[in-house]
Amino acid sequence: MLDTAARRLFAPALEAAAARIAAAGVSPLTVTVAGWLAGVAACGAAATGRWWLALVLWLLNRLLDGLDGPVARVRGATELGGFLDIVADFSIYAGFVVAVAVARPEARLACVALLCAYYLSGTAFLALSSLLERRGSTIGDARSLRFVGGLAEGAETVAVYVLFCVFPQWAAPIAWVFTAAVAVTAVQRVILGVRVLRGPAPSRSPR
Repeated sequence: MLDTAARRLFAPALEAAAARIAAAGVSPLTVTVAGWLAGVAACGAAATGRWWLALVLWLLNRLLDGLDGPVARVRGATELGGFLDIVADFSIYAGFVVAVAVARPEARLACVALLCAYYLSGTAFLALSSLLERRGSTIGDARSLRFVGGLAEGAETVAVYVLFCVFPQWAAPIAWVFTAAVAVTAVQRVILGVRVLRGPAPSRSPR
């Protein structure tokens, strides 16, 4: 829900930093891998209850994730980079929830429910993205994939994981509330998919 506004707010600073990183010869894949490693470390810190370290590493993961796209636009974006970026994101999103479940046993049921909601929302997102691209649709914003938004997007995930780190004793209610938001997002994407895909595909102009 807040991703578009967040990108608009942070884009100038990220693009300026990305230009310097690219000028130093750093590849976008290197940035993606560094961000993923920071995310893995954040999951490990959270699983062992080192919440402030987890918070710093999680924010570092998100910063590097915000940089790899602009670096790719400077150095030259590739389909492989886009593919690895989304896999890295999804693995850390899920891994952090597992880490919270390990550290806070009372939140385990809520974390399982959140992972289920992620599964449904992610399936709808990836399937719809692929089909919209195949149909030549302009719905959503076209990054490496065609992103279709909803109530719970990247910005909301950042905020919720920050809350996990700052208020770990409230992990269960935080996870239940976010589960509801992600479930609503899944329903939004399914409704959009049904509405768009039941109609005929737009005709493509001949080459």
